[in-house]
Amino acid sequence: MSVSPADRRAQALALLEQLEPAAPGRVAKNLDDFHPDAAGILLGFAFTDVLAREGMPLKTREMLTVAMLAAMGTAPGQLEFHMRAALNTGITRDEIVEIVLQVAVCAGVPAAMNAITAAKSAFTSRKPAGREKGA
Repeated sequence: MSVSPADRRAQALALLEQLEPAAPGRVAKNLDDFHPDAAGILLGFAFTDVLAREGMPLKTREMLTVAMLAAMGTAPGQLEFHMRAALNTGITRDEIVEIVLQVAVCAGVPAAMNAITAAKSAFTSRKPAGREKGA
């Protein structure tokens, strides 16, 4: 059974809200200002078709996303967003630090330096509850 574009969009925005409660309105407006179908197409693919799949916990998907975006080194805004989303799914600051250090080994120090900038921004813009080390 095919899912309507409106349903794909709604499902994608619901998952986006799970990652960062303030994001759906901001992201939808940005994409809608570009083209009315952009949110359904882009978010529908990324969030409805891939991120919402069963078989891997969202927390694990966010760890992988942070590592891949950091290694790419070309998407600082998305990297910072996904670092905040990672924190919102239960990943600790210490785990993000370890991901960034691993990026230095596999993708190079410049990529890790860019990821450090994103991490510092994500850490200061989101003050997670709890007593994790480094919080």
